[in-house]
Amino acid sequence: MQGNAEKIQKLLEENNIVRSSDLTKIGVPLIYLSRLVEKGELLKIGHGVYTRTTANFNENQSLLEAINTIPNSVVCLLSALRFHELTTQNPFEIWLAIEAKAWRPKTQILPLRLNYFSGKAFTEGIETRDIEGVTLRVYNPAKTVADCFKYRNKIGLDVALEALRDAWRQKKATMDELWHYAKICRMSNVMHPYLESLV
Repeated sequence: MQGNAEKIQKLLEENNIVRSSDLTKIGVPLIYLSRLVEKGELLKIGHGVYTRTTANFNENQSLLEAINTIPNSVVCLLSALRFHELTTQNPFEIWLAIEAKAWRPKTQILPLRLNYFSGKAFTEGIETRDIEGVTLRVYNPAKTVADCFKYRNKIGLDVALEALRDAWRQKKATMDELWHYAKICRMSNVMHPYLESLV
């Protein structure tokens, strides 16, 4: 046990996250992951994905757990704003976009807010970020701003306007990008006066 535990520890020193596939590669039986979870030395954060219980992921840990719970989901709306530092909001729920006909779990451990997107509104504007070896899919700032206007009845127009001003002031979105995603989200008419006020 000690030798295998040390191998796992070495993996975690190199990277805060370890996958069951990583253990297979170095010849460590997967049963050791379960044992370390039971002993409180490892935390399971997704299907086949583990980290140290002392790891400090701050807000991104919840996002990593969420995307491992819902396959092919994309971080959106308030959670994407928070990720891009475009809001003072601190959402309790994790906001994810999924395709209209996508599978969703019947029981959820995490507080998730699932939003059904379709067509280009789902597929366009996705950035991939590598966080501790896990790929996080999140809408880029301009797409997130357009989404906020589209869902302004859910999140509030004030939040959408704050996001627009912050994205523009922090140079995280260009006017061309904002117009592009406004059209994809069918928000051109709604966003037009606010975009004009920026220039």
